[in-house]
Amino acid sequence: MAAILARAGVIATAGKGFSGRRRGNGIVVAAVTKTGAAVPQEGALERPAWSGETTLSRLVGALIAFKPLYAVLKLASREVIIRTAEKSNIPWREMTKEVLESDVYEVFERIQDPNLVYPDYYLNPFHAYDEGNLSWLAAAEAEPATMSIAKRAIPEATSIEEANQIVRGNWLNVIEEHHLKYSGNCQVNDILDIGCSVGVSTRYLAEKFPSAQAVGLDLSPYFLAVAAQKEEKLSRPKPIRWVHANGEATGLSSDSFDLVSLAYVCHECPARAITGLVKEAFRVLRPGGTIALTDNSELSPVLFTLMKSTEPFLDEYYMLDLEETMRKVGFVNVCSVLTDPRHRTVTATVPY
Repeated sequence: MAAILARAGVIATAGKGFSGRRRGNGIVVAAVTKTGAAVPQEGALERPAWSGETTLSRLVGALIAFKPLYAVLKLASREVIIRTAEKSNIPWREMTKEVLESDVYEVFERIQDPNLVYPDYYLNPFHAYDEGNLSWLAAAEAEPATMSIAKRAIPEATSIEEANQIVRGNWLNVIEEHHLKYSGNCQVNDILDIGCSVGVSTRYLAEKFPSAQAVGLDLSPYFLAVAAQKEEKLSRPKPIRWVHANGEATGLSSDSFDLVSLAYVCHECPARAITGLVKEAFRVLRPGGTIALTDNSELSPVLFTLMKSTEPFLDEYYMLDLEETMRKVGFVNVCSVLTDPRHRTVTATVPY
């Protein structure tokens, strides 16, 4: 695995660590050991040069505003994702067909809250789907798309399983290490995964902390139906509970969780929503509880162009000082770790 990490540009010195550029606000960079564990190291990283009011960002914005070209970019972005997945032996079409031809529609009726009011930003097209996350096709393709994320992050991995072991393993290790370091004797008994999509990250969390009760929460009842249907087929001492709600106003009790996770959520949200999500996480966490947000680090200009065509709030995500936002809400021990070449994880603690 160390050799794979090295070829992926993850290991820089004696097979022990890597660094990269991100915001100039004191991020922590992960040193990845031969076992795949991330060991935080101090580093000063800069904001990507192409984000915000830069020439490239304005150019991409102008291109996207031209609808015929936007359609081409949207299609190209989708093709890149599917092609990457299929080259990595992810059975994209077979997995999609299996969901669409299942009894997931019955689960949808049980899990949907028909009274939920969606925030305006959530009604925008996302990921090349005109209906955004409120569609069956988006829900059916979510898991193969998620699987391809790991392979794009670690292209030298020999399999999807190995890539996931690195990407998800480093993420989980950073969460566990932060909680052990800053939360004292506070055990992880209750987990909330906000923006859980089809439950991939929720299941990883439940497996990492098997004695905990995990809750997956999402705005899309389509995604939740897929998540719940898959969970029904699994044998777990504490089955995951699925909640259709807004992550900014969950309706869950205050001080009721030890860990709140947001995995690959923030880059899909405007800055105001990210702040709302952080505030809600602070409210539902117990003193000593941990928040963990994992999301994109720096992208290449080409990938940024493709992603921005399907991610309307990408600039806002990169321009927001997430660490300072968390501190202003009240979190302490804010740490940022680059857990693989494409993703960072920001952890923090609710003070006692």
